[in-house]
Order: sequence, then C-alpha cells, then structure tokens
Amino acid sequence: MSERSRPDRDRTRQLFADLNSLDEASPEYRAVRDELVAAHMPLVRYLARRFAGRGEPSDDLLQIGTIGLLQAIDRFEPGRGLEFSTFATPNIAGEIKRHFRDRGWMVKVPRRLQELQAELTTGIGELSQRLGRSPTVAELAAHLHVSQEEVIEATESARAYSAVPIDVPSAATGMSIADSLMEPDTALGKVELRHALRPVLAELPPRERQALVLRFVENRTQSEIAKVLGVSQVHVSRLLAKTLGQLREKLPDVHWDA
Repeated sequence: MSERSRPDRDRTRQLFADLNSLDEASPEYRAVRDELVAAHMPLVRYLARRFAGRGEPSDDLLQIGTIGLLQAIDRFEPGRGLEFSTFATPNIAGEIKRHFRDRGWMVKVPRRLQELQAELTTGIGELSQRLGRSPTVAELAAHLHVSQEEVIEATESARAYSAVPIDVPSAATGMSIADSLMEPDTALGKVELRHALRPVLAELPPRERQALVLRFVENRTQSEIAKVLGVSQVHVSRLLAKTLGQLREKLPDVHWDA
C-alpha cells in the first residue's frame, strides 16, 4: 500500500510526534490531543455500536468508549511500530466491557418483590399439588391476595435475582458472558481500510465513484447500474474494470470483484 493512500496514518504519526515534544500543560498539547480524539471518534462510535442493545444507553457507551480512547492516546508508544488504531481498538472495547462487568447488568431487586417471589415459589408448589397442574397467573394472584400485575412483576424479578454473574465461566462451555460480549468481527479489520479508501475514492471522477458505490455498497448488478447511469452494460463493465484497475494499483492488498 502506497504512502499516498494512507494520509490518515501519516497524520496520526505526526500528531503523536508533536504530542511527545510538547509540555502536557500547554494549550498546544491539548489542541493536538483533541485532534487525535476527533480523528478517531469514528472508531469509538463503531465499537460502541457493537455493544448496542445490551441494556445500556448508546450515549453512555460512546462516553465510556471515549474514555478508552483517551487512555489509549496517553499509553500509546509510537516507537514500538504499531498503528495507533490497532492499539486503540482493544483498549476502547475493553473499557466498554469493564463498564458492563461493573455496572451494566447489576440489577437491584426491591425487597417487596424478593419477598413476593419467595411466596410465589411456595404458592406454585401448593397450587400445583392441589390442582394437578401448573397454576395460572390469576390463580396465583388470588391465592396470594395480590394483583396479577404483581405476580408478573415478581416472576420477572426472579430472573434478575438469579442472574449468573457475567464474569463467571459456564460449566458447559467454560466461557463467561463477558467473554461473549464481543464476538470476533471480521469487519473490525477493515476500519483502517475504510480510512485508506476515502482519499483514493475522492480522486475518482463522479461517474466512476458512483458506479463503485452502486456495485459494492448497494450490491447492484451491472445491468441495474447501466440503467442508473444511462449507459450500456458493456460500458459499465469497462468502467468498473478500469476503475478497479486503478484501485488495485493503489491498494494492492484489497480483493476487488466486479
């Protein structure tokens, strides 16, 4: 991959070089650090989205991820030859995982529901023996002299009360819930690639760039692209072949299939 196709990496290296030469208390140091944070916020947002839907607000995950990014900036050693985004990714993800471990799934069940849950256990046993079947919510509510809503709420709270700690390995798999919070993601390795692609695609003429977007982003066929561009399918085929040839020269490590 040519140096011309990696201006973001070059800029990051320069920023870290500047950072190491400045006084930490100076306004210049804070400005450089802020630029590094701004440049890598897309990575934080990407990783935060990987943990979405697990009971924590997305803004909180973004804030925690940003803390991980700041810590990565402070810990990074450019002289070790590692790209910063490669170093920062596990730091950001690790900070989010620690947030889930420490706070995300800690559920406090009110004492009233704990007591009702214990009564439910006894009541279910008594009614099951008397009725010869599992009791309904209405029958449990009448037996315990509570509302059906309270029975449902206590049943749900029992699940939280007996929840397995996320850092305890399962006897069946040997893995904890925390281990599975972030499964291997093949797209993660393409984060730097997307940064490298931006300047290369920006240099293409509008029609070539549109053809690539239609083909690789929207997954359009060549005949569909021809209709959108108002040209023949043969012309689209030649256009894609020419454009992909240029991209292969600048990004030889990427597999392109028109």
